[in-house]
Amino acid sequence: MAITKTPMSRCIALFIAATDVAIVGLLVHFLVPGDFASLVADALYTMLVYLVLALILPTAKRHWLALAAFAISAAIELAQLTGIPEQLAVSFPPSRLVFGTTFSALDLVAYALGAAAVYFADKLVSERGATWRRTQAE
Repeated sequence: MAITKTPMSRCIALFIAATDVAIVGLLVHFLVPGDFASLVADALYTMLVYLVLALILPTAKRHWLALAAFAISAAIELAQLTGIPEQLAVSFPPSRLVFGTTFSALDLVAYALGAAAVYFADKLVSERGATWRRTQAE
């Protein structure tokens, strides 16, 4: 099995994207009122999970990253049914940003949309980058 090296440019792009997504997610969460904004923030949360996983596991296939990001987000959402995240938020309020407090099935839809969106964005950016690199080599 050949070991493939992830280009540094991809790692840098993933880090910048993760930083941007985290900032936009926090801005939406704190500054934009309403249920729609909450769903956008949830989708961004899953996108952030994907980007962090892509940084940690640089050779992982995109579809596995997307499935893992959705699964992690969904597991956290389902954990809210236990009441533990709500209790944790009482003792450590910042945990509310990561674990939430109340279950909503609609959040699962937002997570799926976020995972799909970041999958296709990653695929598109990677394909365009590969095309650009080929044209530079000629």
